[in-house]
Amino acid sequence: MDLPDLSTLCGAELTPAQLYGVLGQIDLDIANLLRDGKLAALRYGVGGPAGSQTDRAANLQALLAAREHYQHLINSQPVSVITQGLTNCQ
Repeated sequence: MDLPDLSTLCGAELTPAQLYGVLGQIDLDIANLLRDGKLAALRYGVGGPAGSQTDRAANLQALLAAREHYQHLINSQPVSVITQGLTNCQ
C-alpha cells in the first residue's frame, strides 16, 4: 500500500559512511549500465501499472544527477582540522 503523504516518515541525516555507500552503489549501477553495450538506444519496460518506458541513456543521466547530488552532500560535510602546536621545551 502506498503512503498517502510523508507525515508518517521520519529519519536522520545520512552519515558520511552511508553517503559513501550510496555513491558506491550509484557507481556500480553506472558501471553495470555501461557494460556490454547496454547503453544502446534500446528501450525496455519498467514494471508497474503505467507500463512506463525509458531508455538506458535516460537512466545514465538520472544516475549521474543522483551521483552529483550525493557528492555535493559529502562535500558540504563539516571538515575537522587537527593541528598540533609545537612547544619549545628546554
